Amino acid sequence: MTNLLATQRLGQKSREQLLGWGLVFPAVFIILSLILYPIIYNIYLSFFDVNLHEGNTFTGLENHRSVLMDSFFWKSVMTTVIYVFFTTVGTTLFGLIVALVMNQDFPLRGLVRSLVLFPYVAPVISVVFAWQFIFDPVNGIVMDVLVERLGFFSERVNLIGSPSSAVWIAIIFSIWKNFPFSYLMILSRLQGIDKNLFEAAEVDGASGWERFRFITLPEIYFVTGSIILLRVIWNFNKFEEIYLLTTNVKVLSIYTYFKAFVGTMDMGQGAALALIQFLLLIGFILIYVKKVLKW
Repeated sequence: MTNLLATQRLGQKSREQLLGWGLVFPAVFIILSLILYPIIYNIYLSFFDVNLHEGNTFTGLENHRSVLMDSFFWKSVMTTVIYVFFTTVGTTLFGLIVALVMNQDFPLRGLVRSLVLFPYVAPVISVVFAWQFIFDPVNGIVMDVLVERLGFFSERVNLIGSPSSAVWIAIIFSIWKNFPFSYLMILSRLQGIDKNLFEAAEVDGASGWERFRFITLPEIYFVTGSIILLRVIWNFNKFEEIYLLTTNVKVLSIYTYFKAFVGTMDMGQGAALALIQFLLLIGFILIYVKKVLKW
């Protein structure tokens, strides 16, 4: 009798599992198709000379070799590394500083906390146009202050239009636009730290820096590490902010777009570029997760 009941329970459990899988399978199939199909098709195209009118010609690794031998590719890699490094460090540090300030008690704290999120939630196209006007060489306030008020430049220059300065404007814009995400994540962790730890450390004579170093930093270590990982992934693939602000910053995403869809439209090399960019990002993620996050 006991064995019969156990068998019935096992059969009912199996039917429930099958029913659950049957209910979620359509959604899982659609999601995986939308994710895997573009990746697989991109890998497929990277081995062909793509011709939209006459069909594709198999070229093997020729697209990948051409990309790796292209000096503009390595310039794009260097520009991407600079952009990703400074934007990631900037958004993390700025978000940490703002989070530490917003974790204190002061009048209208709730209102100020909400206003800090404005850059992150504001439409990209709106803030980009505002920044382009601010940095306009003729009517912009930046050139007026730097040239007329402070005398840093002898004449007005187009900071967004020059490739050497445009990358730093794009970095500053990205830090300003995206630091609220880091601020919000770090602030949520700061609010979860037991305040008794700080009170006990203060009683023992620990300075503000020591309390931050030995209590705050260990508590936010994994949160900050995860934020850095996410920001690297997002900034490495960043396109719309940079492209709308200026086309003079040729990070890998912009370079891939111009290679695949502008001018001669070499979609085979564009696919190879996207594949190489994907492999570089995956390599960084694996190293970072193993060495820093220790997962």
